[in-house]
Amino acid sequence: MTTQKVDLKPCFLTPKRLKPEYPLLVYLPGMDGTGQLLRSQTAGLEAGFDVRCLAIPREDLTSWDDLTRNVLDLIDGELEKSPRPIYLCGESFGGCLAMKVAIASPQLFKRIIIINSASAFNLRPWLNWTSQLTNIVPGYLYDIGALGLLPFLASLGRIARGDRQELLKSMRYVPPETVHWRISLLRDFHVDDKQLRTLTQPILIIAGGDDRLLPSVSEAERLVNILPNAKMVVLPHSGHACLLEKDIYLYELMKENNFLEKSAEAVSKLEMK
Repeated sequence: MTTQKVDLKPCFLTPKRLKPEYPLLVYLPGMDGTGQLLRSQTAGLEAGFDVRCLAIPREDLTSWDDLTRNVLDLIDGELEKSPRPIYLCGESFGGCLAMKVAIASPQLFKRIIIINSASAFNLRPWLNWTSQLTNIVPGYLYDIGALGLLPFLASLGRIARGDRQELLKSMRYVPPETVHWRISLLRDFHVDDKQLRTLTQPILIIAGGDDRLLPSVSEAERLVNILPNAKMVVLPHSGHACLLEKDIYLYELMKENNFLEKSAEAVSKLEMK
């Protein structure tokens, strides 16, 4: 995927070939904020969608409210060029942002996908406590820390070598000040159950059963019990960064769970001809 020149505000990464006649799928990334880690899923998703990945500048220290407004402004810009149905997908940190964005404009999205949502952050008391230690860790130790965190972020045996390297590169891309800030956002994250119940569109909650970083299955169960029209899918052997795993295909998961609108299925069939 390519992007415009990155400035101080988030922007969308776009595919080389735009498909304005397709439904729009907006992907909100994890803590790295690069959007680049969706690359292993992009080809499959482009069978039925015009894909946009949010890229958050590495120095971005804005609030949840500002990030939410930025995403909605970017989506408005896409709709001005080509009105169409929108699927919103958020992973980990992006799962929290997806909830904020959807609650701010609940009628905008036809479908929502939330993957290993970091809204589970405060359900791990030890993680909340140790995250506060990042404020006193010297910057030069961050490369070592990123390497040590890798087994918690991913089931490494299920991820190709190149994707493991890309994951580590993305982790190291974010400077310590930004890591501190985004962790503080997760510590302070809150959405009211009443707000979540305003999201009546179909929602797919995906959780890695072998997530060693967050209690993603417990959080998926909690969300499914709150959201009016949600379905949970547990990937029994998957870790936190499940979309990087060799045998996980988001588009196929959506098809298997009858989560595609007719428009998305129709363009997929056209692609196959």
